[in-house]
Amino acid sequence: MENTDPSLLPSIIFTTAAQLVDCVDKKLLVVLRDGRKLIGILRSFDQYANLVLQETIERIIVESMYSDIQRGVYIVRGENVVLVGEIVSFTLFFGSVAFDLLLTYLNLKDPEKENSIPLREVSLDEIYAAQQDEIDNRRRRELTKNSKLIDIGFSIDTQQEDMY
Repeated sequence: MENTDPSLLPSIIFTTAAQLVDCVDKKLLVVLRDGRKLIGILRSFDQYANLVLQETIERIIVESMYSDIQRGVYIVRGENVVLVGEIVSFTLFFGSVAFDLLLTYLNLKDPEKENSIPLREVSLDEIYAAQQDEIDNRRRRELTKNSKLIDIGFSIDTQQEDMY
């Protein structure tokens, strides 16, 4: 067995639950296997990436609409987590006045606004109706696609709804 230089170990990026240590007490976006999106403050985690989020909201996004549901303290089982991302604002680093001056000086656009998708907040009833329409349309498209694939001899993968 080959000996490795211990000085190389810190340069290797580990993607383990231990990296969540830097995210404690920070606002995170968590995407789950079923497609739900949670935004909350990470308060605790364990070696299995089970998460405890505080002041959690569940954000439902359909096309260019969204709605938030207040969830409070939320416990997420680690095996259901697909993505964890820290939510950071540029004004946190530069301050709004300094950041505006920097952008003006460099003749740049605000990167937060440039890459953002304009979403319109709607009521829960509207978002639920739009979400159901989207699910029905997706199901119809899948049935049509599956019947065409079966006609030409392919088998169908029935586990596509799981994002993991």
